[in-house]
Amino acid sequence: MEKEKKLGLLPLTMLVIGSLIGGGIFDLMQNMSSRAGLVPMLIAWVITAIGMGTFVLSFQNLSEKRPDLTAGIFSYAKEGFGNFMGFNSAWGYWLSAWLGNVAYAALLFSSLGYFFKFFGNGNNIISIIGASIVIWVVHFLILRGVNTAAFINTIVTFAKLVPVIIFLISALLAFKFNIFSLDIWGNGLHQSIFNQVNSTMKTAVWVFIGIEGAVVFSGRAKKHSDIGKASILALFTMISLYVLISVLSLGIMSRPELANLKTPAMAYVLEKAVGHWGAILVNLGVIISVFGAILAWTLFAAELPYQAAKEGAFPKFFAKENKNKAPINSLLVTNLCVQAFLITFLFTQSAYRFGFALASSAILIPYAFTALYQLQFTLREDKSTPGHQKNLIIGILATIYAVYLIYAGGFDYLLLTMIAYTLGMILYFKMRKDDKLPIFVGYEKISAIVILALCLLCIIEIMTGQIDIAAILAG
Repeated sequence: MEKEKKLGLLPLTMLVIGSLIGGGIFDLMQNMSSRAGLVPMLIAWVITAIGMGTFVLSFQNLSEKRPDLTAGIFSYAKEGFGNFMGFNSAWGYWLSAWLGNVAYAALLFSSLGYFFKFFGNGNNIISIIGASIVIWVVHFLILRGVNTAAFINTIVTFAKLVPVIIFLISALLAFKFNIFSLDIWGNGLHQSIFNQVNSTMKTAVWVFIGIEGAVVFSGRAKKHSDIGKASILALFTMISLYVLISVLSLGIMSRPELANLKTPAMAYVLEKAVGHWGAILVNLGVIISVFGAILAWTLFAAELPYQAAKEGAFPKFFAKENKNKAPINSLLVTNLCVQAFLITFLFTQSAYRFGFALASSAILIPYAFTALYQLQFTLREDKSTPGHQKNLIIGILATIYAVYLIYAGGFDYLLLTMIAYTLGMILYFKMRKDDKLPIFVGYEKISAIVILALCLLCIIEIMTGQIDIAAILAG
């Protein structure tokens, strides 16, 4: 059997950047401008940079001090809060990863619809067939080995940076201050600055999902020190791009104009700046970018259940690998779930926004567990440990940010994800019973009751019309 090649700093960094540069970056100016003016938008990006920075620093600290926890975001929850919380963290992350791929598939065929009208807005039968083909092509590519897929992802990531850089240069050259200075406080939205900032958080979370990518692959890294470095490099790169895209777009079109743009919004902004070729370039960029994101996120979605199964937190079925060290069963189940969920394209006018909203909500719980474990681990350390005070502050800020995200992300979507978490509990029950282990230990029963209660509340609110599923599906 061929020995598995380990991932170095560049492929690890490109895995993270590749997952971050998906579809969200091309709709960023529309999503942000529809919710906030310039000043609240900048406040939101500062909060996001600090918050995500604390997550990244937590990943760096924990990966250095606990190199034995090779499944990262799942391992931290299990180590700090027990098997049930570890399972829920893995389950939530897995849900987020493959739901994100459903969103990306919708965006991919929406962009292809620019060139081939029969794809429409990416939510018809032909788009479903096309998305299915893409999903299974990626599937068989990964079966050739994670290292091979990571190499292809590196090339694709460099390619999808090209239209983004061209956009930034063109937007800078076409920038008009008289447009930029219009309604910088977002008064036209008739919302307070606080509400404007809050409303942008779901978008901000969505475009940063994947920042933990290097940690997920820590078991395949050449050096543990590269995990933190890759995460930091990706964070600085992406926050710079996101802020520049958001700000420079407001110098090309007014906020209300940006708010009303169709997907992908960047195409229409660049078209106004440089002409029709700009729209063509961006749509081509979206196609390349989203394909790369689907590849990266399929890698993440398959890797975490595989690692969790190796540690006994997921059914052993998920731990099977092929001769190329690819997680064959985990990959299969993941893509079968994506395939099933592609049917939602037929019921929603905004499959992309529906997908990213659910994916963003599902990942908030795993992020919260990481922040809490950073805080817990630091509190248990000897106070004389180098960097103790710094790591304590990081843990506190990361925890506050995680709680704030759950609040700002919207209660309805959080409740909807509780249905998925409840379904996960059924799998957990069976797994623990098969292994002849106690289902709950200590306070875990209370956690299960809370999840069930929130799930029941969600069902009641759907039945009474307090949660409007039709409106959610309509985007």
